[in-house]
Amino acid sequence: MISVLLVDDHALFRSSLRARLDREDGITTVGEAGTAEQAIAKTRELQPDVVLLDLVLPRKGGYAAIPELVTARPEMKVLVVSSQTKPTSVRQAIGAGASGYVPKRSSATELIDAIRRVADGEHYVEPDLGARLVVDDSSPELLALSERERDVLHLLALGYTNQEIGKRLYVSVRTVDSHRANIMRKLGLETRAELVLFALAHGLIGAA
Repeated sequence: MISVLLVDDHALFRSSLRARLDREDGITTVGEAGTAEQAIAKTRELQPDVVLLDLVLPRKGGYAAIPELVTARPEMKVLVVSSQTKPTSVRQAIGAGASGYVPKRSSATELIDAIRRVADGEHYVEPDLGARLVVDDSSPELLALSERERDVLHLLALGYTNQEIGKRLYVSVRTVDSHRANIMRKLGLETRAELVLFALAHGLIGAA
């Protein structure tokens, strides 16, 4: 029996997912959490085999939570279930220690398959996301940016404030300010409007 802990800040999503998983043979949901802090505490308490983790959580984000979850129960696997589907998001999550990555748009069948695979010791990335990881998604300009600078660029282009970006990436506002200054300097940009146009032109965000 694969025991699963659900971590998402939307109670309705957790409830719907739990109802679906509990109908599946060989999988049982042992708990739920709405924050990273709750997830870490419940991982220690409930000792799940798999944690289904959203990346966008209040206060401490999913990226920062992954290493702590793995430390809390080293044999447990983290499967990210997120609406964020940029290659940088996948790389960052896997680099932090996640065993798999599935977008929220995936079918229940695909998610269940992913749960079984990571519980069995495999690494799993949804095929469309995996294909994007092996394609060179970097222009010469983007190659000048670090992974974290690309994350900040993406969030800036989506309209987030420095304070909001700091909370999402679990860094200080001063660090975000520094990344923003480096991005603008490296890309030769002066305004947020120019930054948004750059992000659109290079596929970092989609056109409305």
